[in-house]
Amino acid sequence: MNSHLEVADGRKLSLFAAFFRIIKAHDKETKAPIYAHSMTWALTDAAGKGYFTDSRVDRAAPGMGIERIKKGYGSKDPRLNRAIVEILEKGRVPAPDRVFEADPTVNLRQLELDFGTATFKKSDDGSYDLGLANTRGRTGCKLTFHPDKPPTRHGDDGVVKGHGGEDMFYYFIPRCRVTGTVTVNGVEFPVIKASGWYDHEFGCPPLPLEGEKKEPNKDGTSQASPGRNQHPAAPAGAAFDIAWNWAGLQLDDGSEVTIYSLVRPDASKVLHQWAVVILPDGTRQGFTDVTLTPERDWRSVRTFHDYPTRWKLEIPGGKLNLTITAALDDQEFITVISKPAFWEGRCDVRGVRAGKDVTGLGYVERSGFEKIHNLDDYFSAVGEEVRRSVRELLPTEPTHEETRDLIASKAREHYMDGVDVPTITRSLFKPIREITDRGGKAWRSYAALACCDVVEGDSRDYIRWLSLPEMLHVGSLIVDDVQDHSTVRRGGPTCHMIYGEPIAINAGTAAYFLAHGVLFGREMSNVKKLRLYDLYFETMRAGHAGQALDLSGLADVMPRAVETGESSEIERRILAIHRLKTAAPAGALARMGAVAGDGTEAQIEGVGRFFESLGLAFQIIDDVLNLRGFKGELKSAGEDIANGTATLPVAKSMSRLPPQDRAWVWETLRTKPKDPKVIASVIQKLEACGGIEACSQEARSLVEDAWQKVEPLLPDSIAKVMLRAFGWYVLERHY
Repeated sequence: MNSHLEVADGRKLSLFAAFFRIIKAHDKETKAPIYAHSMTWALTDAAGKGYFTDSRVDRAAPGMGIERIKKGYGSKDPRLNRAIVEILEKGRVPAPDRVFEADPTVNLRQLELDFGTATFKKSDDGSYDLGLANTRGRTGCKLTFHPDKPPTRHGDDGVVKGHGGEDMFYYFIPRCRVTGTVTVNGVEFPVIKASGWYDHEFGCPPLPLEGEKKEPNKDGTSQASPGRNQHPAAPAGAAFDIAWNWAGLQLDDGSEVTIYSLVRPDASKVLHQWAVVILPDGTRQGFTDVTLTPERDWRSVRTFHDYPTRWKLEIPGGKLNLTITAALDDQEFITVISKPAFWEGRCDVRGVRAGKDVTGLGYVERSGFEKIHNLDDYFSAVGEEVRRSVRELLPTEPTHEETRDLIASKAREHYMDGVDVPTITRSLFKPIREITDRGGKAWRSYAALACCDVVEGDSRDYIRWLSLPEMLHVGSLIVDDVQDHSTVRRGGPTCHMIYGEPIAINAGTAAYFLAHGVLFGREMSNVKKLRLYDLYFETMRAGHAGQALDLSGLADVMPRAVETGESSEIERRILAIHRLKTAAPAGALARMGAVAGDGTEAQIEGVGRFFESLGLAFQIIDDVLNLRGFKGELKSAGEDIANGTATLPVAKSMSRLPPQDRAWVWETLRTKPKDPKVIASVIQKLEACGGIEACSQEARSLVEDAWQKVEPLLPDSIAKVMLRAFGWYVLERHY
């Protein structure tokens, strides 16, 4: 059910609630179905830009989740499945979902549901009572829906297709008068006026396709193709994902409109679709010739999924042409009930029906259209947002005010006297954009936001931080390339090859400070600001110290390792460089996120140490891939050898190779060999003695040890699942 409400203080709110029951098994003796329950509800405060959600799952959910993953119904990324199973095996579910405190009860003699913090009951007078409350009772409602129109059948005289292709019976009451109270942030408000909508859909498990035999599961249930929904529109034996759109609209002329469509997203093909228009007098009109066209997209900064937030609805047979616009873009509901999230929220409606202008309110639900299926897709989307964030920070055609805020401040307007904006753009902003716009690995930007969420903060308040790690990193790359005389960066000429060394050095250094303005969130205390400053400048000091060691090289310690076969000192030297240049910035960004999210001191230090280990592991794996080869031949295998660089695999091999091989490897490195056969010979020796694999094992141990220390400090959540999976992503990457 859903409702649009105006409460006593004039605030306009909307809410929806959905109660679910599914067959999880059958009694072995009686064959009677055994049910599992779940529910979702959310309240939208469009003016206050708030979206409050609550989702509950069955107490059997951990075991059911493990079984679903085993059958192929989990994520398409095995690392995410492994991470969530770790939580499920402990009998827990990741937040924001929560397990029912007691088993829900369903009265089989009349419509009466008691799901603990959510209840729904039909009274003798035909009205429906809905009660909702979150755990602390700060948000919820006590509402009564009084039907103003009779029930109407959806679809083909009440029959629609379910997500698995099964027949479902579906009816709805399109308009109800609603009375009662709504509680927001602990304050209860009487409802002044409101309208409501009630849906009821039920059916049976999908039947096998003609000629297809379904094997029963061990628990007595039957299953469709693992991991995908089997739909009658699919060729025999084929399976594909199913997505859906739903809308329920109440227009000011007294009519209502609803659309329900099942879509095959990989082929952009509508499989099953119905629209129903209910005229003011209650007359029902059904249509299958319907188009619902997205017109504007919005990207979530929590899941990085894209959702339409404006649609064009056309029903030619109903003389209907409507524009549906989200009252608030961010009405994404994160839950493993409909992994990993869906969009459902209040919308404003405007258009024409039967030749007359109409307006109204409605709800739209969209689920299953996500284009992110694995962590590679996820970080690709994060990377796009990082570049967008940098573009906003450093526009290539900045205004006077934008330039002033980057190089001075509102209080220092006089600093702009004589500053030519095109010149400063050409000599400072564009050299930085030259490198950022080519893209790069987005995990550094992910660190701060992930660690804000994992300590139960809200990273949406700090989304502008996405540009900060990238600016810090790109600044160091620009300067490093000058110092190393590099000519290629991110697939193109280095900054100094285009703009010259003086401009590159200045731009690279400036990049460390230009993102200062994005550092602080709303209503941040001075104490927290000071903490963030300390962390940022701590990583600046560490990074420059690491670069100093890197520039100095290892020529003073390598001969002793070659002579004695003792590699511990050179390994420590190399790890110190990695720690200061890569691990320290990652750890600082993680700590900054946890500080912003109001984490405890133990949590702040825990996630910091975890990301330090990830940073070290990332660099170690980079050394390994440089020898074993990058996916897609991103870099030539053995590039470090051709540059004469003594990396960690070389260092570890010094204690594993016989004396003459140690000497040969070192002398070969010093010549900076370019012959592929010579480079391959060096790699073969490092591989054969186990030096390369020892690095891989050290990276795995670093990540696993750090996770075991931080894991008990973090509440179970989707953010924690992502963090755990990210650790494996770093270790298992191939590029």
